[in-house]
Amino acid sequence: MTELVTEYDIAICGAGPAGMALAALLVKRGVTPSRIALIDARTLQQACNDPRSLALSYGSRQILEEIGCWPIPATAINEIHVSRRGQFGRSMITSSEHKLPALGYVTRYGALVAELGAACERLGIAALRPALVTALREASGHVALYLAEELPGGQAAGSDRGTVACMQAPSRTITASIVVQAEGGLFGEQTVKSMLRDYGQTAIIAQVRASRPVAHRAYERFTDEGPLALLPQDDEYSMVWCATPHTTEELMELDDAAFLERLGTAFGSRLGTFTNTSRRVAFPLGLNAGAQGTARIAAIGNAAQTLHPVAGQGLNLGLRDATVLARLLSQGANPFNLAQFHGQREKDRSTTVHLTDAMATLFAGRSPLQAVLGASLAAIDLVSPARGVLAELMMYGRR
Repeated sequence: MTELVTEYDIAICGAGPAGMALAALLVKRGVTPSRIALIDARTLQQACNDPRSLALSYGSRQILEEIGCWPIPATAINEIHVSRRGQFGRSMITSSEHKLPALGYVTRYGALVAELGAACERLGIAALRPALVTALREASGHVALYLAEELPGGQAAGSDRGTVACMQAPSRTITASIVVQAEGGLFGEQTVKSMLRDYGQTAIIAQVRASRPVAHRAYERFTDEGPLALLPQDDEYSMVWCATPHTTEELMELDDAAFLERLGTAFGSRLGTFTNTSRRVAFPLGLNAGAQGTARIAAIGNAAQTLHPVAGQGLNLGLRDATVLARLLSQGANPFNLAQFHGQREKDRSTTVHLTDAMATLFAGRSPLQAVLGASLAAIDLVSPARGVLAELMMYGRR
């Protein structure tokens, strides 16, 4: 049977870091740029204005180097200090021990997508944006994608992420042999997958300053209600403070001075006192993973697995997804190679999902188990191979 000739070999729904990295890697591996549809509801400029901070592993740096997107404005992480509040024991992972220039990096979302967008343009990949995929229809030989390109009143789709309900009727339909979902959204707003856990935690994100910062050292501090991470970024720290919804509501209502005092109480005095905070943003946390692909549709990154931000592995896992998928689809955009992708990514995805899930749940609470877990951090610090395994997983995933 002759297969339908489609407009595109591969359509990528979501031009965030994972989606653009996939597109660029496909071209690097020989796919013709005009056979790739890269679709997003936001304009590139809107994405570049996104101020969020991202944690990149050293392995992700290597992927970006291959694309031609390194260096970017970023702060190196040379040390990661892990501790449990109120318990003895801590662990320190250092880049020097692994003979690397850094364990990872902290950058801004806008800076990363600006570099990736420029790389895609250099490679001749034309993005369809602003445009929102309102529906997919899979047939035996192709997938039809229904796109809406305007909002009521003539606004561009990129001016508001919105929902399908607020869009006009589809204004364009395209076909592709393979579709990759690369736009995940927030926990609680996604299609439920096979692994679902509401952590009962909300993350508060802000940029904070301390009176005695330690250059290039990141902190992961486990508290009774969830982890508190401080990642070095320029002369500040990118803070992710996870707590119960009730505590989060209290913290969000405090003025800056009171909030910084509470932060100091939760974190301790290792960095002196906290002196300044940016505007705070909060969002709920949960695990939603185990996306089941079809013959012609796959998911990568946050669309495949939404993780707890502990250890900052979400984006890094997504970039590893993109690398493997690009290698396979460059050999042919067909169901056989897509099935190979699902099998080859299972171990790394499962290991990373279970590692972050365990870190998010086991170290929270006030049970006697916390003393044992606190001591386990000291044990890890004393055993070099144990630190090495943990560092390898965080930098490269399970290979």
